[in-house]
This record gives sequence, structure tokens and C-alpha cells, in this order.
Amino acid sequence: MISRAPRFRPTTALLCFLAASAAAQDVPIFTEDFPAAEFQARRETVMNAIGPGAVALLQGAPSPLGYVRFRQTNSFYYLTGVETPHAYLLLNGATGASALYLPPRDVRRESSEGRLLTSDDAELAIEKTGVDEVHPSWKLSDHLARLAWSANPPVVHTPLAPAELAAMSRDLATRGNSDIANDPWDARPSREATFVSRLEGRFPRLEIRDLTPVLDRARLVKSEREIALITKATKLSGLALMEAMRSTRPGIYEHELDAVGKFLFFRDGAQSDAYYSLVATGTNAWYPHYHRGASRLEDGELILMDYAPDIGYYTSDVTRMWPVNGVFNEWQRDLYGFYLACYRAVLDAIRPGDVAMVMGEAATRMEEIVRDWPFTKPHYRPAAEAFVAAYRRRAAGRPNGMGHGVGMAVHDVGNADGTLTPGMVFTIEPQFRVPEDRIYIRLEDVIVITEDGAENISDFVPMDIEGIEALMAEDGLLDRYPSPLTAGANR
Repeated sequence: MISRAPRFRPTTALLCFLAASAAAQDVPIFTEDFPAAEFQARRETVMNAIGPGAVALLQGAPSPLGYVRFRQTNSFYYLTGVETPHAYLLLNGATGASALYLPPRDVRRESSEGRLLTSDDAELAIEKTGVDEVHPSWKLSDHLARLAWSANPPVVHTPLAPAELAAMSRDLATRGNSDIANDPWDARPSREATFVSRLEGRFPRLEIRDLTPVLDRARLVKSEREIALITKATKLSGLALMEAMRSTRPGIYEHELDAVGKFLFFRDGAQSDAYYSLVATGTNAWYPHYHRGASRLEDGELILMDYAPDIGYYTSDVTRMWPVNGVFNEWQRDLYGFYLACYRAVLDAIRPGDVAMVMGEAATRMEEIVRDWPFTKPHYRPAAEAFVAAYRRRAAGRPNGMGHGVGMAVHDVGNADGTLTPGMVFTIEPQFRVPEDRIYIRLEDVIVITEDGAENISDFVPMDIEGIEALMAEDGLLDRYPSPLTAGANR
């Protein structure tokens, strides 16, 4: 006989709560991370850059294919905060006016998915974004035609670089577009190229220029609110790495540590991964972006984990390495200890100012370390000397060779022009290899340049040998919650 649970009868308080929740969802959700004034200031920066004889035109992301959460392009979100598919933004350098173009309300869609900000919500859109005007999307053609056929048509600046979406940086977006273009059975032009082609075909009097450099410069230095979001993403990244250290045991699989990170990220509000998880055991780490997650962790190996979330359109990028069995053996202490000493030399040198000078100071200290380090195997020394020599060459030859920016994309945009300026956020990740043994060692931390120095906002994640070993001795999430599919099985 199947027992039946008591019939559920909602209380008056619950009914009131549900009614209030339904009413709240009648209003389109909009970000609370930034006020309208910050979006407005960003748009003014763009308009000042393009000048009075130009307009800036941006297209937002299209509706996603499949049951995935919509994510706006970084540039469009940066200037508006709007998370509605098929939105457009027009900024007039002559008048200083900004116009937002949104699709009309789709009652059938919102009855299934909830409210989106639409052209029917013009007053709310103006209040939340600070734009001057809101129009339905079809009005954009009319307004562009008026500009094109005016006595002095403005130059139209629009981004030509590929848009960044979820878990995407420009480097991989560019590679994806190139792969499509080089496929003879596909060969589609990029969405940006298609947009430019449509503009030129419909309005031949308009000159098109690339807005990408303007947007990249604007995004290079972060505001306090942007740094707060990056800091939260970094906190979650670090906590995930620490929990992964606790959960690491010989016999588990790389994808299990990926699951630990995902749990912590999404529990605390991540909207997606910042990038695919890099969990690489043993020689898998030789490939810096290995991400299959299919290998079993073996006793005596080192494991690398590089993973971070997307929090409110802002990311992080933190990497740690640790021994699978929880204790560094002789060769691991030797090579990891050498690398860590060099890594700290780089961290200690960072401050505002000339990148080459900072890297040069770090290289000098690294040269002292490699000279005095008592390596346990003869072939370790030439590998270490090559690592330090390569860093010295970067210091002399690459004005932005310190690391890569972090912000709305994990490999963020913007050219520092060889100078570290307060408000810049970036990572360092020098890479040490021993080719004979296919050993690869890398750490990575997130650095914020301040007025008088630098702050390592991921410094709370242990990187010293003693701290890692102590943390790994604790029970982890996977210990407390073993898989019901594999519990008791021979792993």
C-alpha cells in the first residue's frame, strides 16, 4: 500500500507571499550592480572620444539558440546594463544624446519566461539606464536614414571586433570566427561583418569606422563597483580552489573537482563560468588550456586547477597546483619551491609605473634565485635557467608582458601602453616547464593596481607548501558527500 502525504493547503501568509512575488515579476528585472549615472558616464566617455561629427552604434546579442540563459555582449552591457535580446544603442557625438532601441513587448514569451525590458517600458528604461530616448527597434532604420541623408552625414563608429558573450574572450571569439570562415562548407561572415555590410548597403553615404579601440580604452581602468564585482568573483574562485584541495584524493576524476567549483560558484550567484574549468592532473597540465576533465588522479602527481565564475558580467582568473596525495614529495618540493620563490619575486615587484622596470626588477631577483637553488636533478637547472631567461627577454621586449587584463572577460581588453595605472586589474602567470619530464608548473593571481602599490586580491588562497598540505588534510566536500553512483565501487 502506498501511503499518501497529507494534502497541501497553502496558508494565508504563503498566498500573500506568492502574490507579492508575482507582482514583483511584472516589472522587468534590471541590474542593481551599477546606477544609471555610471552607465551614463561610460557613454559620455565614448561620445567624447568619437567627437561631434560622429555617432556610435552598437548591436546587442541575439536570442540564444537552445535552453540557455541569455547573456548580453560585454560592450552593450557596459554602456547600458540592458539584458534584452536584439537591442541597439545609438550615441550622438554632436548632441550628446543617447537612444536605446528595444523590441516591443512579447506577452506570450514573457508569460513563459518572465518580463524583459522592452520598448513598452520606456520610462523604466530611461530611469534605469539614464538614456535620453527609448524607441522600438524598427525605428532605428528611420533614424539612421535621417542621419545618412542629412547635409553632413556623421561617421558611424561600430565595434568590428567579435562580441564577447558567456565564457568568452576576444582571442577565442576571433578564433571561432576564423574557423567558420575557413570552413568551405560554412564560411559565414561574422555577425559584426554582416552588420557593417547591411549598414553600407542601406546607407552608402555613411562612413563606417571601428569603435573597438574606444571601448577597449574605456574598459581598461576599472571603477570601484567593477573592482567589487571582480573581487567577489575572485573570492568565489579562491574558495572553490581551496575546497578542491580539501577534496583531492588519489582515484577521483578531474571532473569531480570541476563539480566542486561549480557548486560554490552557482550557490553564490554566478551567472556562468568565466571560462571552461582547467583541471589537469599529471602531464595533462603540459597543455595550458587542457579542459577535458576525463583523467583519474594518481598518487605522486601534481594537479593544476584554474577556474573562476562570471559574477554580474565580471570575472576572475586564479590558478593553484597541489599534490594529489596531499604531501609534496622531493621533486615536487624542489621544482615547486623554486617556482614559488620566483613567483613571489614578481609579486613583490608590482607597483604603478613602467612595466619593463617592474619586470626587470623581478627578473634580477629570479636570476639570483636560480643561481643559488640546489636542484636535486641535473636537468632541472637548465630548465630553470631557460625559464628565468625567457622572463628577462619578456621584460626587455614586451611592454605589456606582465600578464593579461581581467574584467568583463577573463582575457580582458585594453592596451596598458607599458604602464601600470591605478584601477588596472590583471593576472600574472609565468609558466615553468621541464621538457624531459613533461612537468609544467603555473600559479596565477589577480592584481589590482592602487595609488601607491598593488593588492593581490587572491592572496588568501594558499600557495606555500605548508599551507597547502595543512588544507588538504581537512575533509572536503567530496568526502562529506560521496557520489551515490560510485559509493562502494572500486574507484
